[in-house]
Amino acid sequence: MSIFNLIRLALLALQRNKLRAFLTMLGIIIGVAAVIAMVAIGQGSKESIQTQLGNMGSNMVTILPSSNVAGGARMDASTIQTLTLPDVIALQKQATLLTAVSPVSSIKGQAIFGPFNWPTTLQGGNTDYFDIRKLSVADGIAYSESDVASAAKVCLLGKTVVDNLFPSGESPIGKVIRFNTIPLQVIGTLVPKGVSSFGQDQDDIIVAPYTTIQKRMLATIYLQNIIASAVSEEQSDAAVDQVTSILRETHRLRQGDDNNFTVRTMAELIKTLSSTTSLLTILLTAIAGISLIIGGIGIMNIMYVSVTERTREIGLRMSIGARGIDILLQFLVEAIIISITGGVIGVILGVSASTIITLTLGWPTLVSRSSIILSFMVCALTGVFFGYYPALKASRLDPIEALRYE
Repeated sequence: MSIFNLIRLALLALQRNKLRAFLTMLGIIIGVAAVIAMVAIGQGSKESIQTQLGNMGSNMVTILPSSNVAGGARMDASTIQTLTLPDVIALQKQATLLTAVSPVSSIKGQAIFGPFNWPTTLQGGNTDYFDIRKLSVADGIAYSESDVASAAKVCLLGKTVVDNLFPSGESPIGKVIRFNTIPLQVIGTLVPKGVSSFGQDQDDIIVAPYTTIQKRMLATIYLQNIIASAVSEEQSDAAVDQVTSILRETHRLRQGDDNNFTVRTMAELIKTLSSTTSLLTILLTAIAGISLIIGGIGIMNIMYVSVTERTREIGLRMSIGARGIDILLQFLVEAIIISITGGVIGVILGVSASTIITLTLGWPTLVSRSSIILSFMVCALTGVFFGYYPALKASRLDPIEALRYE
């Protein structure tokens, strides 16, 4: 029997029991929709994390102070003092795999302008700080090398700080604000970057020369950390090795001594977060896939019922020459059509659900072509797997006994 006749017979059989066929598809529909939505959420989150971290500089290298003293109480990183300006100078002169290096100092406090105040963070670096952190000036100018050298009392404001200190919408350029007790002249504003993947407002910052923070606020020669840009993301690991070698030399560490600093890369963080997101995506997909198994069991159950109801029809077809393989294919095609039709509806619902989630909840989603193709393949295999045994049972019926069935 041709495949077209098999499909026609299967469609006629399903039309006779439309509601039952739809209810049988329901498990497949829910399963496919859930799988596509879960994969879309996972892939969207992964891509969002990679994009946001990439905007911070995917080739960024961060050097943090750490203690090389064995034993004792664990110290907070902000209280450890092992990085100084000579370390920055050594990296600028010797590190061939770095394109830019900036010392970093920061302090939390209250920004004040007139009757308005806002708790925020003052971050400082040199002129390379903007390139390394991917910060752009929206209005005004960035501070210069001479500002860094003289510890000038100038700053640039993030959008959140501007909105809270200047709620009337006036330009902050040229105005003098106070950070704690230190007056700072606003010379520019930063292009908004929004909320990071960790829920942190990236616009809630004030940027100033690091020397201003060190000399006028912290009164220290030590740096809280150093940031740098590797020549490329691919060279990040090699840059880490080079930085480690240079800093061990400047810190006069002997062979066998532990490092009193830690070097990390953004690529390393991206890889860690991506692997975590992938694991969660697999877990959520596996949970959603249980619905597909339930849907498959429903197909098997309804095919058993269908075989029992149509026993006389099977016997009649066999008596006029239908072979066992014809009967098997007839019921198998019927099961596959139920499964694939449910899969099509499930894909439409899954894509729609992903779009609704993005529009209403603001969660990033990404419906990939591979997830849709995989869903169709799983649906077809589900129809074959769960429909085969009932179809096989139908093909092995004795025509005489089938004709006698009441």
